[in-house]
Amino acid sequence: MLKILLVEDDIQLARNLKDFLQNEGYSVTHKEGQTSGLEAFSQASYDCVLLDLSLKDGSGFAVCSAIRAVSDIPVIILTASADEACTVAGFELGADDFIGKPFRPRELAARIKNALRHHSKAPTLLRCGSVTLDPARGLASKNGADLYLSPIEYRLLLVFLSNKGRLLTRDRLAEELWSVSGEFVSDNTLNVYIKRLREKIEDDPSRPAMILTVRGMGYKAAEI
Repeated sequence: MLKILLVEDDIQLARNLKDFLQNEGYSVTHKEGQTSGLEAFSQASYDCVLLDLSLKDGSGFAVCSAIRAVSDIPVIILTASADEACTVAGFELGADDFIGKPFRPRELAARIKNALRHHSKAPTLLRCGSVTLDPARGLASKNGADLYLSPIEYRLLLVFLSNKGRLLTRDRLAEELWSVSGEFVSDNTLNVYIKRLREKIEDDPSRPAMILTVRGMGYKAAEI
């Protein structure tokens, strides 16, 4: 059964949507705000996110940005504000689709199916040695066992595995992590993140075989 995370602070609308989508065969988890929505996303895997823009404790834009930092699952924005600037901002943050309120449930169901169908054509698993990363679901594992990575560690691993064999400078890595952490990433901080990631994925972190140091230049993921 496909799982949907619904982040919507209109309780009656959320209740009606949940009932409708469950009758369509989906499993639906509803959260009312930015904090609870991101917490739910970090604790379970979902196939699609339905996201209101105006939340009691934050913004749907912030939720979309945080999800995009660690996953590329379909995100459909539900909004009463369908002006051009709002739509452009959402797409720039990585939203897959917009649907304006009020909307017909059947139209939303069609949009969900379309987003899932398009997403199924996305790149499959990324691998390096015994480590596997599933970008579609935001999951990482080592020898089949789940790896519990922080958002920054996950992002770092995604960048490395998406660029296997390619030199990644320290500046490039710092820029990639800046969008996740929300603050400047110094050389010392980058060292700490890479050390923590190696401790979780390498068999012997003191002699890394997957994340290799290119002395004086940066790092690269081994082609294994």
